[in-house]
Amino acid sequence: GALFPPAALASPPSFASLPSTTVAEKVTKQGIYKDYDVDIEQVYDNADSTFKSKVETKSKKGKYTALLGILVMGSFVIPMAQYFWYVKDDDSSDQFFAQKKNPPPPPPPPPKKPP
Repeated sequence: GALFPPAALASPPSFASLPSTTVAEKVTKQGIYKDYDVDIEQVYDNADSTFKSKVETKSKKGKYTALLGILVMGSFVIPMAQYFWYVKDDDSSDQFFAQKKNPPPPPPPPPKKPP
């Protein structure tokens, strides 16, 4: 039994039971014009899960699918409506298509035969 550590030392320490405190340290930094004191704080992230449950996610899926569908349709319809609003008074295409086609050029004269 002398080669084995006591049971209290055999298990690793649990860090979950330790208090979560913010450690602050006051440090003096040297600036260009003067020295100044800075508080350096060690902040820990919150590791608790913030995900919604599967049931809550599934119950709101239809609402978000409809919202996404409306946004996608709007991204196509709004630019087209804006384009047609801008060109509603423009008649340049009507003038272009109303032009009469130029008649074909006359055929070249027949070559002259030498006498």
